[in-house]
Amino acid sequence: MSAAKRDIIMKSERYDRRKSMLPQAFLDRMEKMLGDEYPAFIQSYEKEQYQALRVNPLKADRDTFVLRSPFTLRPVAWERNGFYYEKGDAPGKHPYHAAGVYYIQEPSAMAPAAYLDAKPGEKILDLCAAPGGKSTQIAAAMRGEGLLISNEIHPARAKILSENIERMGIRNTMVTNESPQSLAKIFEAYFDRIMVDAPCSGEGMFRKNADACDEWSPQNVVLCAERQAEILECAASMLRPGGRMVYSTCTFAPEENEGTISRFLTKHPEFSIVDVPHYEQMSTGIAAWTDEPQPGLERTIRLFPHHVDGEGHYLAVLQKEGSVSGNYEGYCAKGLEKGIPERDAREYLDFAKETLRVTPGGKLIRFGEQLYLAPEEMPSTKGLKVLRPGLHLGTMKKNRFEPSHALALALTPADVLHSYDMAGDSSEVRAYLNGQTLAADGEKGWYLMTVDGYSIGWGKLAGGMIKNHYPKGLRIPM
Repeated sequence: MSAAKRDIIMKSERYDRRKSMLPQAFLDRMEKMLGDEYPAFIQSYEKEQYQALRVNPLKADRDTFVLRSPFTLRPVAWERNGFYYEKGDAPGKHPYHAAGVYYIQEPSAMAPAAYLDAKPGEKILDLCAAPGGKSTQIAAAMRGEGLLISNEIHPARAKILSENIERMGIRNTMVTNESPQSLAKIFEAYFDRIMVDAPCSGEGMFRKNADACDEWSPQNVVLCAERQAEILECAASMLRPGGRMVYSTCTFAPEENEGTISRFLTKHPEFSIVDVPHYEQMSTGIAAWTDEPQPGLERTIRLFPHHVDGEGHYLAVLQKEGSVSGNYEGYCAKGLEKGIPERDAREYLDFAKETLRVTPGGKLIRFGEQLYLAPEEMPSTKGLKVLRPGLHLGTMKKNRFEPSHALALALTPADVLHSYDMAGDSSEVRAYLNGQTLAADGEKGWYLMTVDGYSIGWGKLAGGMIKNHYPKGLRIPM
């Protein structure tokens, strides 16, 4: 057998193997959708998965990180802080990950929040936020100014969301565990921008998650589309006049993409699709893929895995007609959180005087022994399932204050009187992450522990030893 013929046979066998792992009804629909592009789409399942991270500008300067990075990086076109890394890199195991210097995120999933175009000082809702990739991306763009409400309906996923918000050192976020319907009863025309990364049939997950293939069915596509319509209905009522909303999915199904957007626009003529720049690898939405298409679907964006270095996504940028004045507040049923007087947080203020150069501003909120710092604009927590009302400062104990891990991650060496730096490739930082004490000289008291200048936790120095306050649940075996 000639080498050329053997190559043809091998390619044919790989093609058949790729098809066999995917649901037949899905393949039939994709072939009908893509036509001549269908073989290239199937062949994309043979490619290595593309892996990426997004630098956190709340903690690290992008250009400095690129120069110092131990990884091989190349930029993600649609997100300034996004970078592909090589298969041999292991950023999830590096101390920088524990310090919240970056967030590991599938590259095409970085596009929706980039198009939301969040600004400092705005009120923003991430309605279906877990595990936190888009929320942390939005918070980075807000630069700690304004209010971000990150919501997730499923309790276990909401907990993961809250943990990722904490790791990235975000101060101005309220994490809630509510249904969209419940939030819509509280907020009316309230938010400047809303991110709706809707639950979907997950066809963009097939290549990296076999369970997604098993759970898929044409019936589930229909159910997802119905659920998406309900979520968008709630989001529409919560967006202020002139506000921006981004709808996205990680599926290829037209029923959940162009179809969902068309049905929404039919019901809501006050919304229109925004004409935004498309990057070279991006495709346009296709009006012919849905019944009764509304104008502007070609302005929506598709990311196909045979065109982009990523798993795939769909997004539409929508704008609500109208405008508001500079002092516009929107309606919040419960009003703003009042906070507690400073005299009720004396232990924290004593700690701040002894440890911090500047006491961060905001409203102090107390839940039992737990003390939080909330943004000034934060709504009342009454009637809401709240996991994180702003920045967790720490625990109020009798005559003393125990600072939280979240507070450490939100600070920089410039914010504290004492800090202790460890090299990212040192045995010392590995020992710290393992929970061990460290030998050190200096004034006794609380120290912000850092890795190459990035905050990673607390230590308390006394008697020539730093007692380790890295959370036990996060400790990493050496």
